Amino acid sequence: MDKTRIVILGGGFGGVYTAMALCKALKKRPSCDLEVTMVNKENYTVYTPMLGEVISGSLSPLDVSVAIRDLCPRINLYVQDVERIDFDRKVVITSVSSSSVNNEIPYDHLVLALGLEDNFSIVRGLSDHGFHFKNVADALILRYHIIHMLEQADTESDDVKRKRMLTFVVAGGGFSGVEAIGEMNDFVRGTARRYNNIKDEDIRMILLHGYERILPEFPPSLSDYAYNILKKKKIEIRLNAFIEAVTSGEAVLRGAELIHTKTVVATIGGAPGAVMRALPLKKERGKIIVNQYLAVSEMPDIWAVGDCAYIIDNKTNKPCPPTAQFAVREGRRLAGNIIAEIDGLPKKPFSFKDLGMMAALGHHSAAGVVLGIKVSGLLGWMMWRFVYWSKLPGAVRKIRVAFDWILDFVVPLDIVNINLDPTENISRMHFEPEEMIFSEGDPGDRVFVILSGDAEVLKGLDQKPVGRLTIGDCFGEGALMHDRPRSASVRTVTAVDVLTVERKAFKALFTNVPVLREAFESIIYQRKDIA
Repeated sequence: MDKTRIVILGGGFGGVYTAMALCKALKKRPSCDLEVTMVNKENYTVYTPMLGEVISGSLSPLDVSVAIRDLCPRINLYVQDVERIDFDRKVVITSVSSSSVNNEIPYDHLVLALGLEDNFSIVRGLSDHGFHFKNVADALILRYHIIHMLEQADTESDDVKRKRMLTFVVAGGGFSGVEAIGEMNDFVRGTARRYNNIKDEDIRMILLHGYERILPEFPPSLSDYAYNILKKKKIEIRLNAFIEAVTSGEAVLRGAELIHTKTVVATIGGAPGAVMRALPLKKERGKIIVNQYLAVSEMPDIWAVGDCAYIIDNKTNKPCPPTAQFAVREGRRLAGNIIAEIDGLPKKPFSFKDLGMMAALGHHSAAGVVLGIKVSGLLGWMMWRFVYWSKLPGAVRKIRVAFDWILDFVVPLDIVNINLDPTENISRMHFEPEEMIFSEGDPGDRVFVILSGDAEVLKGLDQKPVGRLTIGDCFGEGALMHDRPRSASVRTVTAVDVLTVERKAFKALFTNVPVLREAFESIIYQRKDIA
């Protein structure tokens, strides 16, 4: 007998709990008439409420990561990227990074649970210099970057450079931003005591928020409480502050205020990815509109759940918030409705009463509302930990997390810095107008190619302009080719985006590709005044 094929796209809370509920349904169907498939970029799902504790090292990455195959043993899992969806042929086209061949997965019912992606394009330079905070890799990269900044600051003699290294900015005062700055602040100030040349007063932690109060989902009294707790923890909070650009050493706020920093973490909300944007379905604010049964009305074999879906609660008649507790219940209801649709039974509308919301404010402090009761302080923090610990899947993981939390009280946090830099030595950088790309006398560490904008070359004590650079121009190669300091400065005239090639990669190309070497030698001969 042909099986009914249910394909789930996305392994977040909505997708995973849909799959888990379908797995339970499969046990009750001895005819094995259903086939459930999930497509996700990773073979695990992330328990995001505890992600902040990976930054501080209170929890390990494995503590907040759960293998999808363990949660949903009866499904087929494709660890692949979704390229597009062909509604006419009823297939999902996927790809694997290691192969140029696309894969086609047919479906009878399709569940869209792809969530949202970071919308870094709304801020100039943010995609080049900002830090994400959505998954385990993001938390680890940020953790090791923070440790690297502390290591460099401890031996840096230049006060300006040192202060820049010890200034940490988080953009976004919602749940993710507040919890991230709380964990970062505790981690930085706690581990800084182990560095001989870093004082607590040297450290700046800044939270930027574009509205009048942080945690706007909270009642005003709890938002104010969280604000005051963060202030007591020496965190600077800028309300009605909008970040407009990020460079390798600055955050530019609206009104041209500059914050000198090498760390900008963005938790400024998300937007639908390219696959979702391309779908010819009705949308609200980029999200797929579904009916009370979580199906797309014009295409009843298409369903949507989680952050990528625009869902109206059947009882409150209000849009469901993009939170984990709602996504879990949506997934369970969606699975039941798919089974009902297949069996020709009545479907049930989705409704769910919010049980509450909580935000951690660093160690030993939290704020929230649980079943209509406000909780805060140490009690709130203990409740926050207990609630999320109780919802962790599997007894082994619960034991592991509890043990790590106990160790956190008695053992100093680890500050081992594992280099997670990619092996590729080519990257993009963004610079604002009148920003110095490098100065005369600086060591040569990379070559630059201008992708957009204009810059000028400066030489001498008076930094006199001696040349102009524009789109397509390459500069900075002389210092690398001859192992000498920069012989000139380069400053932007307009906003500039560049492609950079680091020393090691450039030298490999220069040494092994004669044509390229000749081209650079010709450039240097014609333009001797540029480093």
